[in-house]
Amino acid sequence: MSRYTPATAEDRRRMLEYIGVGSIDDLYSGIPAGVRQKDLPDIPKALSEPEVIRDLRELAGANRNIDDLPCFLGAGIYDHFIPAAVDSIISRGEFTTCYTPYQPEVSQGTLQAIFQYQTMVCELTGMEVSNASMYDGASATAEAAVLAASATKRKKILWGRNVNPQTKEVLRTYCWSRGLEHGEVPAAGGTIDREALDGALSAGDAAALVVQSPSFFGTVEDIKALAEKVHGAGALLIVVTDLLALGTLEAPGALGADIVAGDGQTVGNPASFGGPAFGFIAVNKPLMRKMPGRICGQTVDSRGRRAFVLTLQAREQHIRREKATSNICSNQNLCIVAASVYLSLLGPQGLAEVGGQIMAKTEYALGRLEKSGKFRRAFPGVPCFREAVLLSERPAKELNRRLLDAGIIGGYSLEPLYPELENGWLLAVTENRTKQEIDRLVAVAGGDA
Repeated sequence: MSRYTPATAEDRRRMLEYIGVGSIDDLYSGIPAGVRQKDLPDIPKALSEPEVIRDLRELAGANRNIDDLPCFLGAGIYDHFIPAAVDSIISRGEFTTCYTPYQPEVSQGTLQAIFQYQTMVCELTGMEVSNASMYDGASATAEAAVLAASATKRKKILWGRNVNPQTKEVLRTYCWSRGLEHGEVPAAGGTIDREALDGALSAGDAAALVVQSPSFFGTVEDIKALAEKVHGAGALLIVVTDLLALGTLEAPGALGADIVAGDGQTVGNPASFGGPAFGFIAVNKPLMRKMPGRICGQTVDSRGRRAFVLTLQAREQHIRREKATSNICSNQNLCIVAASVYLSLLGPQGLAEVGGQIMAKTEYALGRLEKSGKFRRAFPGVPCFREAVLLSERPAKELNRRLLDAGIIGGYSLEPLYPELENGWLLAVTENRTKQEIDRLVAVAGGDA
């Protein structure tokens, strides 16, 4: 039997005979005739491999993608440069596997890669313990909120209005499923409104505040000041960030964060229409045993040699079942290996250089667009990283159509989700953007082309 043929006519005859059914029609007699399709749709004849490749390339050529067009769209997924060595290394068979490293004696390479990833996350976040990753930034943030509720024995989660809207949707789902209350703290000037936060914390029932920095608007929050307010109310501070930004910004752990979470797409993982990437979560030791996900630890074997194992497994679902800290019992191992390779190749100096380029190019783009007279900054004077909100003379969707016609992927239209930001345009500028691309953006968006 051909490997590509699931069942021959003889196979089907024998199966029908075994179950005592005369024909395929008899087998499906319970399905109303009106919804049954007897004949296959008009499928083209089979093609040779070269013909299939040509057809698929033609279809792919109809796409407009960030490999062909300069991209100024962010809002959670970003066009960052990935060194060729990243894909080369993660393509090795030792890493590209679905095997879970429960047997440390045959998994030392995988476990060491996880341990090195955890170490780098701790260095960047300023926290003491990292897990082996979560599914994405939204699930990591929601798991952090559940952790905070468990640690404080409180039932309310607060978050800022400037948190990524998709992350907030996942937070709402987790809160609903866990019986947690939730509330949104307004933003003022692109950052969390301090007076509104005081009011939200005054009841003394909040388990945590989720603050994103850089925020969905690209603004950088004063983490230290927020930590003082939150801790004064007996709550925990969850800082949502991204690892690339932490090569430039001060580590949240040094500013008073209790939990640091976020999405790792920005370090070594392509945009890929939104994923896959990975989520990260890091805590200090007092919260370690409540942290979800796998943790890789370093130990010594019976001969005194360094070895790596999955540790503190009693927290996990395969041990505690319904009493586990989380029902996430997997991780994004290949994606975190990509992140580890990326971070290792760049090192602290390289990360700082990338961050410096991002900030310089972002400021250049914003300055040029303001000078065109067609835009103004929504939050002037507030520090931002990689993204900023501009208020346009024309609707952002109309602006983006004009840019796409000119071969440029424009920013994110904010007005549907944030009506208060009329004609709000969220512009992302990464190190991949050149001066020529930015100048072209300004010429088209400013009406000169």
